[in-house]
Amino acid sequence: MKALVQRVYGPPESLSFEDLPDPVPADGEVLVRVRATSVNPYDWHFMRGEPYVARLMPGGFGLRVKPGILGCDLAGRVETAGTRFRPGDDVYALLPNGAYAEYVCVREDLLAPMPANLTHEQAAAMPMAAVTALLALRGVEAGQRVLVNGASGGVGTFAVQLAAALGARVGAVCGAAGDLARSLGAEDVVDYRSADFTRGDRRYDFVLDIAGSRTLPACRRVLARTGTFVVVGGPAGRWVQPAGHAFAALAVAPFARRRAVLADAVGCRDKKAVLGELTAFAERGALTPVIDRSYPFDDLRAAIAYQEAGHAKGKVVVTL
Repeated sequence: MKALVQRVYGPPESLSFEDLPDPVPADGEVLVRVRATSVNPYDWHFMRGEPYVARLMPGGFGLRVKPGILGCDLAGRVETAGTRFRPGDDVYALLPNGAYAEYVCVREDLLAPMPANLTHEQAAAMPMAAVTALLALRGVEAGQRVLVNGASGGVGTFAVQLAAALGARVGAVCGAAGDLARSLGAEDVVDYRSADFTRGDRRYDFVLDIAGSRTLPACRRVLARTGTFVVVGGPAGRWVQPAGHAFAALAVAPFARRRAVLADAVGCRDKKAVLGELTAFAERGALTPVIDRSYPFDDLRAAIAYQEAGHAKGKVVVTL
């Protein structure tokens, strides 16, 4: 099979396409033919080994690369029979790695049936970003106000739709994508290029901070007295960021009236169940992936470079 392999830390050009033996599923796994995948910051942080502090952390990148295949989003078709899935079943999953290949062996407890109304390309856009968005919105109730800072990216476009589907009144902070945010369900939009959302008059029950452009003390100004600050991401950096932004918010939280939590899709223990929830939203028409660009597999390195540049509105997907 053909796969994009990482052997050193570096830019997209450091990844190499290689012909590898087809994987053989172990007990509890099935072989999946990858039909589409997508690019997330999670992938290129591993690609570059940044922030550097993560190379030293337990369970982090490591001082030296462990050669392997990146890619956490998968949509494909089952090739070998398992206990829950049969050949020909369309599935999707959030993997620890390995999706940047023509075939991958996946534990059945990580796989979920694909939404029946989505293509492989659309389904591949969902796992990491949509799982993160749904976890970030845990506890949101109908009628509450939710503000999404960074509403035009992968996680943000899902968060706006999911918050609206939960009955929340959604505010969005973005740049040139105001019309997109409104079309996804945002009632009011703040253009960060001309206004500081932390200086506004409205108060929110949840502030989802994806962009990482404001600190928790600044965001407290627009949080309700019992509001929740949800850390989803942060500005990229070589040494500490985005981890530093999340750690700073969580460190301040015990001393503040407003709660701060971290939405962590990677650490989610029941990814299959969360994907099942997302499938229900998608099949009733409440959740549609926003795809900025689609690349063929041979151009995967270009797809990574484009997503890393930070200008994508929605997701960057790759088809096989």
